[in-house]
Amino acid sequence: MKDSKVILIGDGAVGSSFAYASTILGIGRELGIIDINENKAEGDAMDLSDAISFTKPKSIYKASYADCKDAEVVVITAGIPQKEGETRLDLVEKNLNIFKDMIKSVVDSGFDGIFVVASNPVDVLTYATWKYSGFPANKVIGTGTTLDSSRFKKEIASLIGIDPRSVDAYILGEHGDSEFAVWSHTNIGGLPIYEWISSNSEVDEIALLNTFEKTKNAAYEIIKKKGATFYGIGMALARIVEAIINDENAVFSTSSYLNGEYGLKDIYIGVPTVIGKDGAKWVIEIPLTDIENERMESSAKTLKQILEKSFS
Repeated sequence: MKDSKVILIGDGAVGSSFAYASTILGIGRELGIIDINENKAEGDAMDLSDAISFTKPKSIYKASYADCKDAEVVVITAGIPQKEGETRLDLVEKNLNIFKDMIKSVVDSGFDGIFVVASNPVDVLTYATWKYSGFPANKVIGTGTTLDSSRFKKEIASLIGIDPRSVDAYILGEHGDSEFAVWSHTNIGGLPIYEWISSNSEVDEIALLNTFEKTKNAAYEIIKKKGATFYGIGMALARIVEAIINDENAVFSTSSYLNGEYGLKDIYIGVPTVIGKDGAKWVIEIPLTDIENERMESSAKTLKQILEKSFS
């Protein structure tokens, strides 16, 4: 019987950050860690277990693929990480082969829960997970532009001096260079961002527009300075998993399967999605401006070209 059991595959910087975040937040009753470096997985399980007297009861242990059988969620962060000067899409060929064997091992265990994928390029590898698993599309979710949207809110909030949680904003499209900001639905307390600008003349409109550029380039800047990004995506993963386990019906801009929404089919891409016990319950198709629609189509085209090349 599933009891809020989570299995993490990949105990690198992102995976261990997710494990720590989920432990601190008290997400789930069980966390199994799978990694090719078994000593690292066991050591992290021991280390994390030392924190549970400060949080909530939880069983944390080194796991194997057989342990996926009765898991509610399998989180995948395994794969070759992005290096300085490399785009997320450069990682496709390196990671597809890893995923094929990994997903087969999970499915062969009898797992029938929800996959949550964070490995890059996340849109392509989420699609691969869906293909390799044979699961219904709603049971395979990628982190998509969840982290990008959080970064975007942070940049806007920092510029205008407000709590990021009070900013409603989304980045859609590929988690990568072709992503775009949905300015038409960016608001603060229900007030559209451009109305906020008109009534707060001290806010520089050019600086506001630059918040998107900072958002899009954030990963490159962080990788340049410290070699990798992991805390932000670790927390984003934790919140998505928490929404699944608690059946929150929370909205995140995850990499979700489209079958006609936004005029797109047979693709995983970052869009606002209601997340709960059944995974991706439904995609929210917000009305976009003509320019935003063009950017969505362009982003989808970029991903489609990679998918066609990779799966040909």
